[in-house]
Amino acid sequence: MKIVIAPDSFKECLTALEVAQQIELGFTTVFPQAEFIKVPVADGGEGTVQALLDATGGDAIKVSVHGPLGIPVTASYGLIEQDGQPTAVIEMAAASGLDLVPLEKRNPLITSSYGTGELINDALNRGVRRFILGLGGSATNDGGAGMAQALGFGFYDAKGLPLAPGGEVLSALCHVDTTNVHPALSQASFQVACDVDNPLCGPQGASTIFGPQKGASAAMVTTLELALQHYGDVVTQHGFGDERQTPGAGAAGGMGFGALTLLNASLKPGIDIVIDTVKLEEKLKGASLVITGEGRLDSQTLRGKTPMGVAKCAAKHQIPLIGIAGSVSSDANVLLEHGFSALFSITPGASDLRPLLNNAADNLKATSVNIAAALRISL
Repeated sequence: MKIVIAPDSFKECLTALEVAQQIELGFTTVFPQAEFIKVPVADGGEGTVQALLDATGGDAIKVSVHGPLGIPVTASYGLIEQDGQPTAVIEMAAASGLDLVPLEKRNPLITSSYGTGELINDALNRGVRRFILGLGGSATNDGGAGMAQALGFGFYDAKGLPLAPGGEVLSALCHVDTTNVHPALSQASFQVACDVDNPLCGPQGASTIFGPQKGASAAMVTTLELALQHYGDVVTQHGFGDERQTPGAGAAGGMGFGALTLLNASLKPGIDIVIDTVKLEEKLKGASLVITGEGRLDSQTLRGKTPMGVAKCAAKHQIPLIGIAGSVSSDANVLLEHGFSALFSITPGASDLRPLLNNAADNLKATSVNIAAALRISL
């Protein structure tokens, strides 16, 4: 019997690999002769770098970069092999994330994506030419301008002065200069993990939808919206592609737009990029069972989250799929109509959150033993 275990992380307690390991330990108790293939996965957001490192045996590279407020932070990115070529896996949140800004200092008028560009720059200097960039959890609303500045793009106002960091100053942009762009950038390819379809501007744009989550007041949202509109106009007028209405352009404070236009990137759902990278479909060949999971399974899982991506692959190969989660909501049964054979929660009973997080590994293993025992009865 071949069993493929392809979970996401259980946030705040277990990485995707740790989840897979505990499931394997539980199933091995009942099926000691089974072949287990562990494939940690993620959806392009937090945990993607770690999942891909665990799945491929890559290396974590630590770099000192400028955080969203310009204060130095230590950020990591992953360096893996993909089709025989070195590939950098970068989470924008590592260098430009909201968690790096104290609640009282969150201000997307001034936060910058410069640190994300520094991570890309470091990888380029190491000879890397293939990139996977995850856009979740950003603190910025600068359209990727900070990222571009770190890579040598020049953004100047009417007086020829370089723009300061942040989203507000984009309203003063007059000229984009590519003279000093990193020479290797033209040889690089970027896949961007993007799970939203927002355009750059408008009622569903970056500033209106995501600005308040980053500390923007109503007045600030208006300022940022006008600044991004102007930025999009100027960048397009300078001969870059008009991606302002492209679905995903508004992701991560307009980083989607910046990546599309300035990096010539392609935007794809994060789980699709990860599944391709870890070659999940190849590893499913000959499997009798697939197991996936995440911290919570509910109806929102259908909207491009990791277990749903695994479910589509399992259904394509007509392999039964079991979902295991820290909690399974009352509306999760809809997943049974979309490729899942059964759903299980590892929560043993009523409890405060902290003990559940602390005991997640033991509870996951115990639940896996019981699932495997139930399966053995049916064989």
